[in-house]
Amino acid sequence: MKLLVLPGDGIGPEITDATLRVLRAVDESHALGLDIETAGIGLASLATEGTTLPERVTKRIPEVDGVVLGPVSHYAYPPREQGGINPSAQLRVEFELFANIRPSRSRPGLSILRTPMDLVIVRENTEGFYSDRNMYAGSGEFMPDADQAFSLRKITAKGCERLAHAAFTLARRRRGHVTAVHKANVLKLSDGLFLREIRKVAEQYPDVRLEELIVDAAAAALVRRPQDFDVLVTTNMFGDILSDEAAELSGSLGLGGSLNVGHDVAVAQAQHGSAPDIAGQGVANPTSLVLSAAMLLDWRGRRDRDERLSRAAAAMEASVEAVLADPETRTRDLGGSLGTDAFTDRLVAAVRKTQHAAGPRT
Repeated sequence: MKLLVLPGDGIGPEITDATLRVLRAVDESHALGLDIETAGIGLASLATEGTTLPERVTKRIPEVDGVVLGPVSHYAYPPREQGGINPSAQLRVEFELFANIRPSRSRPGLSILRTPMDLVIVRENTEGFYSDRNMYAGSGEFMPDADQAFSLRKITAKGCERLAHAAFTLARRRRGHVTAVHKANVLKLSDGLFLREIRKVAEQYPDVRLEELIVDAAAAALVRRPQDFDVLVTTNMFGDILSDEAAELSGSLGLGGSLNVGHDVAVAQAQHGSAPDIAGQGVANPTSLVLSAAMLLDWRGRRDRDERLSRAAAAMEASVEAVLADPETRTRDLGGSLGTDAFTDRLVAAVRKTQHAAGPRT
């Protein structure tokens, strides 16, 4: 399996290095034959090549089996015409990574919930209110004068249909329940179209139960009754917000895995940002990117029917569970005392002990 690794900005290089150590450990224990190459993006490539996303990188992506993308500091980038391209948004649009898969599962001793959570949010990834990716040319945001600002929301039948198939296929592997989260009581046309397509696809999955829930109620229900959810499917902005809420409720935003999926390309990406305020201090928690990389292995394993990759993904997940179970082996953001390197040491050791993990849980 060929992997392209893009370290990114801020804490990106640190948590990417940690993730690579875990990947190499699982490669050794499961004989995966990983072929890993690294390419610079973000502020590093801006300084050397005049762009945050060199063309050589995007050309390489279809030639590899998966991509690991570190966090990027796109707020600090110059305008696009000066080389400041948001790699995360650009890859999602260019390679039609229409589904962002974000699992959240309660961690013992870390979750604040009264009842356990075990759910997956399937978020639309290429349109919605996100103005840096919802237009063919130009931006979805504009100001006709100094005192007015407008933002356009783009919802397409095609985008909703393919997202729905991703959600129902996933639910079929899990507990057979999809919740469509919307705001159709206000956004009658755009979320009305979203629900129309979800319902249409639901007819093709009679073994999966469909529920519909307004986003306000969904945000509250994640706190009050998280056990009632299996797979949630929703539009871009709603999914971004709800998945961050779910990750924090289940233990920490730093524990949320995330995979951007298209028909032929998948990009593993930490759910959190680049945290430049702690970059270089050796205290960043790499768990989110490690779990995202595990999701990438499992995606490729299912796609290629390669059980070795799925078993390796399960071993990575099991190592995270084992290390987080002990308060003494947690990172500082979780109340422990370990820095990035020491925590990664524990993950690597745990991977070598969990060579025969049962299977991925996503």
